[in-house]
Amino acid sequence: MFKKILASVGIGAAKVDTILQTEHLLPGQRFHAEIVIKGGDAPQELSGLELALMTKAKVESDNGSYFKNQVIQQWHLSDRKTIQPGEEIRLPFTAQLHPETPITELPVRHNQSVVWLATGLSIDLALDASDKDLLYIYPNEAVKHCLGVMERAGYQMMKADVEQGFLSAPGFRSNSGIYQELEYRPNSLSLFGVKEVELSFVPEANQTHVLIELDRTFSRDGYRTLTIPHTATGLEQVRYQLEQLLR
Repeated sequence: MFKKILASVGIGAAKVDTILQTEHLLPGQRFHAEIVIKGGDAPQELSGLELALMTKAKVESDNGSYFKNQVIQQWHLSDRKTIQPGEEIRLPFTAQLHPETPITELPVRHNQSVVWLATGLSIDLALDASDKDLLYIYPNEAVKHCLGVMERAGYQMMKADVEQGFLSAPGFRSNSGIYQELEYRPNSLSLFGVKEVELSFVPEANQTHVLIELDRTFSRDGYRTLTIPHTATGLEQVRYQLEQLLR
């Protein structure tokens, strides 16, 4: 009886750990993991196991901006179950990252983009056990080509962050509830008066959409869009198309 009371306040409670096959992934990539649940000192009723893809998103409000943890996608892995003292349960798990998962591995000093998997047990009358696994998300080929064009055109990435909200442009719209912004500035005074460029990407299975915001010295901000097919020809044309849009 004494052990049951201890478990109900989170002492000796069940623990959970997510073991990833690899934490180095691309947006939209399938990943494999094993969820390990270890029982505590007393039997416990687990009302479910949840896995969530998380990021830290910037929220704009009347009182200024702040960052909050945001769920990108979520999976329910198991239903109600009793775990016995010392028992170990192993659950294989396979899923696909959302294609709009923010990129974390970027050539930028001020990187506010972070992505992780959070695993939690909902334990009746007990504190939740939780596990947090950072993910390293790399750009797909279309995004890599855009980053290379920006660098060769004399622009330096100054900041990367994730914002809460949706992108909407003719021909495409984001659907994850978050979007990433990559902020660039020219290394020298731009011939076309460009002070700043912001790139946001909306990847799909066979193409990647790009929203480009241009801040010019002598005019208001302007928006351009670009769609890059995931083909050899589409990737070859990125340099010309993006350089034309920067003019």
